[in-house]
Amino acid sequence: MADQPIAPQFTDEPYAPLTGAAPTIIKSAAVGARPVSVPVVERRRSVLSALDLPLLLMVMMLLAIGAMMVYSTTFFWSYETTGSESTIFLQHARNMGIGFAMLLVTYLVDYRIWRRLAPLLLLFTIASLIAVLVFGDNVFNARRAFIQGSYQPGELAELMIVIFMAAWLGSKRARVASFWRGLVPFSFIISVIGALVIAQPDISTAATIFVTAGLMFFLAGANIWHLGGILGTMGITGFILSQQLDYAQGRVSSFFSGLTDLTTTNYHAQQAIIAFLNGGWTGVGLGQGRQKYGFLPAPHTDSIFAVIGEELGVVGAIFVVLLYIVLVVRGLQIARRARDPFGALLASGLTLWIVTKALINIAVMLNLLPSTGIALPFVSFGGSSLVTVMMGAGLLLSIARVTVQNPPPGVKPERQNDAQADHRGGRDGRSRLSGARGR
Repeated sequence: MADQPIAPQFTDEPYAPLTGAAPTIIKSAAVGARPVSVPVVERRRSVLSALDLPLLLMVMMLLAIGAMMVYSTTFFWSYETTGSESTIFLQHARNMGIGFAMLLVTYLVDYRIWRRLAPLLLLFTIASLIAVLVFGDNVFNARRAFIQGSYQPGELAELMIVIFMAAWLGSKRARVASFWRGLVPFSFIISVIGALVIAQPDISTAATIFVTAGLMFFLAGANIWHLGGILGTMGITGFILSQQLDYAQGRVSSFFSGLTDLTTTNYHAQQAIIAFLNGGWTGVGLGQGRQKYGFLPAPHTDSIFAVIGEELGVVGAIFVVLLYIVLVVRGLQIARRARDPFGALLASGLTLWIVTKALINIAVMLNLLPSTGIALPFVSFGGSSLVTVMMGAGLLLSIARVTVQNPPPGVKPERQNDAQADHRGGRDGRSRLSGARGR
């Protein structure tokens, strides 16, 4: 008997060949007829028909709203600085084109490849974060980007940590709940990445990484007491660090004072609230907002949700929120149906990462969190931020595609995990994701 091929792998799971390599046996209805062997590849759906249209539709609608609002927030100062109303918008369109190219690549590539590359991706992320501290552009005493802000390693670190955590946590199974094999290495990895990001300094990116990784740790089956300890430690550490950084200290202080008196909160939050009050229920009209004319800081990036509230009103803002809610629901459905623990954790992590970024941005505009600089996914003008979230969307689409094209024998793709019990993720230490089980 020929030996099984040995595949390099990051996890400590036993190697299992892809289902596409084995034939499917179909028995004839006639009594005594010999079974006919039909290659699995013949029953696979095409790449186009396996595309997850609901998820793609949500992404496209958010991108369309983003393009519309980016033009609305930039046409006037684009004309003043370049002589053309569309110069900055065309830069955004170029970034969207790059993002679509990366989305297509990550969609077509089998997502399971990233599991084997996860250690290399983590090392590359750490090297990039160190390099930006040494060689990055110094803007307002912060080093966060290369090439005049075109590439921000912190944005890419958010995606890379999701991929690494999915691979690492998926390999641990029940040992995630262990103190020495789960909590200690998890805390070390997140602390290293978080410390490098905070050193830039970039508190918002570090918070996104901590929250996303913590939620993935919980979904993978972490001990709830361990997770509570981590969250408490992170909260205390974050508060201490905010008191050491002058800009963060001012934002935190004004936020707490603004909880009782909005007139004492910081300037950014006040202008965002004014934008929502101006917009009312239906808004003042697309392009007719006034707060973007020098009142709202960064109206095309950090404050774009406030501009949506002013120009499209509460109705428009709620519509954007609903798009994110539908995207989250669809992302978690993809996670639930994934074929392996890595796919389930990766889909969950990507979904939680996107919604965390959206929640932080929206919460800041509503004065529910201290002011921080974070883009609204798929909507805000951006280079690294926009391309990175579109890569994440491509990975989600890839997980959905592989699930549809390679369903377990005899099970429809849409129902492949419906038969799995929902009691997983209790005190037995196993994954809380119904799709995260070894096959």
